[in-house]
Amino acid sequence: MALSTEQVTSTTIFKDNRRTEKRVRIYIPKNLHGEPVISNIISRYQVTINIRAAQLGSQIPQEGYFDLEIRGKAYQIENVLSYLNGLHVEIEDQLTTEELDGW
Repeated sequence: MALSTEQVTSTTIFKDNRRTEKRVRIYIPKNLHGEPVISNIISRYQVTINIRAAQLGSQIPQEGYFDLEIRGKAYQIENVLSYLNGLHVEIEDQLTTEELDGW
């Protein structure tokens, strides 16, 4: 018996739809200080970002940082982290991923 297109799609394309939260510190290299990194994350990946702390500006000679609380579906957060890795942004975990749905 052949599988219907709907059955094949639902079994081959899996996205983790659990709502999660991840806290990270990202270090922004000096060459990216003028780029809208946080804005790009929000618009591209439809996540919610809470900036808990930051140090960034033209007066800072070294790389700056953001302490971020990223909220969204697990796959969205993984995509955000992949995007940041592609920009060569250093990422430091502050908390492990937490389930927001109580499981």
